[in-house]
Amino acid sequence: MDQPIIPPRKVSELVVERLMQRVERGEWPVGTRIPAEPELVAELGVGRNTVREAVRALEHAGILEPRRGDGTYVRAADGLDAALTRRARTTDALHVLEVREILERGAARAAAGQADADALHRLDAALAAQVAARDGDEQAFQAADVAFHGEVVRAAGNPLLADLYDGLDHALVRTLPAGGQRRHHRDVPGHAEVVAAVRAGDAEAAEAAVVATIDAVRAQLVEAAADGPGRADADAGEVEA
Repeated sequence: MDQPIIPPRKVSELVVERLMQRVERGEWPVGTRIPAEPELVAELGVGRNTVREAVRALEHAGILEPRRGDGTYVRAADGLDAALTRRARTTDALHVLEVREILERGAARAAAGQADADALHRLDAALAAQVAARDGDEQAFQAADVAFHGEVVRAAGNPLLADLYDGLDHALVRTLPAGGQRRHHRDVPGHAEVVAAVRAGDAEAAEAAVVATIDAVRAQLVEAAADGPGRADADAGEVEA
């Protein structure tokens, strides 16, 4: 019996796949602006309307986010990330932080029991990048900090846990107001300590270091909320840990 004829796929669907590959491979990290439409048209060799249709499809899926007058930004790394971000936006930032703490504490304990040399190497590199970015601009520090915490969770060796954590982390990175109030959070405790504890195979110390970090972030969220109604849930700024 002959196989059914499968109609050719729309070019815009192929463009969606190509753009998603860049997000999933980390070429376009969450929070970064994607190339402008003319650049994508030239690079992909397709029409302007095709690129526009593909970008809109990813916007509807929660992967991309248009910002009036400032281009289009990556909002989520994948479908799971987008779903978690949508759910987290309907709850209190402190609740998001609480779930993140549960995941990261367990991940730190598991990482301490892995004795994974490659994971330790990635942790060292991520910590060095985070420390180096503390005196830089906010976007660079935010990216380095999110990457560091992601490596702590990935060191546990559970890819599903890493995906869940990434989605929550991206949802939380929006909560303190812009300006000088955001500078003090860069020196919160626990970053170097969790790496040292994982290297030593000390699960208790690794978990304690995570608790110290989360407690500092919680204090910042409470402070932001006290500064004005809704500040802890505002989308105007970011908090990193």
